[in-house]
Amino acid sequence: MEEQTEKMNRETDREYSDTNPESASEREDRTNLQEDTEKTSGNFAQSDNVSDDVKTEAKAEESGAKEKADGGNDDAGNSAKEQSAEEKYARLNDSHLRLMAEFDNFRKRTLREKADLIKSGGATVLTNLLPVIDDFERALNTLHATEDITSVIEGVKLIYGKFTAYLSQQGVKTIDATGQPFDTELFEAIATIPAPEEDMKGKVIDCVQTGYKLYDKVLRHAKVVVGE
Repeated sequence: MEEQTEKMNRETDREYSDTNPESASEREDRTNLQEDTEKTSGNFAQSDNVSDDVKTEAKAEESGAKEKADGGNDDAGNSAKEQSAEEKYARLNDSHLRLMAEFDNFRKRTLREKADLIKSGGATVLTNLLPVIDDFERALNTLHATEDITSVIEGVKLIYGKFTAYLSQQGVKTIDATGQPFDTELFEAIATIPAPEEDMKGKVIDCVQTGYKLYDKVLRHAKVVVGE
């Protein structure tokens, strides 16, 4: 920019000199004017450079401030994420502890209810057996006071029928043994004898002790004699 200004001044001086001859004082004034113009142009150029430097520094400061702001936002975001993770862990841990406590209470309550059920179930069975015991006591008293054995026998049969009927109501049934094929799931062989008939081989000849089942479960195996 300075070179262009100086060139323009020289061309102006040349044109002016060709058309208007000047005195020494005028030439000196013009020279001084040119120097002032050059200084002013130099100052403008320096001012432009300073302005450019100021703009560059301002941009750099603005960029730095933006980076700091972005860094601050990142730190704040990371801190918020860590706090959120800690809160989530605390909620899950609290929920887990509550669930374990509830399960432990449920387990204890179930065991207690089961024990109470077993006790009450046994009490119910014994309560319903008490009338049978009362009948046996009356039968024993009758044996000492009567000479009619037939009536005593009938009374005992009635008591026995009452007792078996109660067992049947509770799901207890006798196991049929005599004449049945020998089955180790139901019978216990205590002896073997020659079969009186060919078709009785491997079958129960006699039942020494009656077996019982509770529904489909064997309570006691029947003790039997098996033919061979």
